[in-house]
Amino acid sequence: QVQLHESGPGLVKPSQTLSLTCTVSGGSITTRYYYWGWIRQPPGKGLEWMGAITYSGSTYYRPSLKSRTSISRDTSKNQFTLQLSSVTPEDTAVYYCARGSGLLTIASMTTLDDYDYWGQGTQVTVSS
Repeated sequence: QVQLHESGPGLVKPSQTLSLTCTVSGGSITTRYYYWGWIRQPPGKGLEWMGAITYSGSTYYRPSLKSRTSISRDTSKNQFTLQLSSVTPEDTAVYYCARGSGLLTIASMTTLDDYDYWGQGTQVTVSS
């Protein structure tokens, strides 16, 4: 059974960089042909795909967030991380990491139904 767990600070100040780590157990992040994504849900809004990293380390980002987002991985720890720079209160959300099992295409990676295992989510608040 694959399990994902998000960790990181729950409070970030405006203009700072938000950094979250997803620790995966029960499966390797390098296993073909999975991809590993970050999704968030602002209060009162729907889920928003932010980006993903594939089993081979390729990364893909939501165009509107691309200039502020970086996803990386540490295969020795079976972890992948999200960094979101220059945060504002609009970045306040519950952040989820998840495993994708669809095709290795942008269309599939941005389809939330193609993510089969999810972390429990972590609340991040941007406030001074």
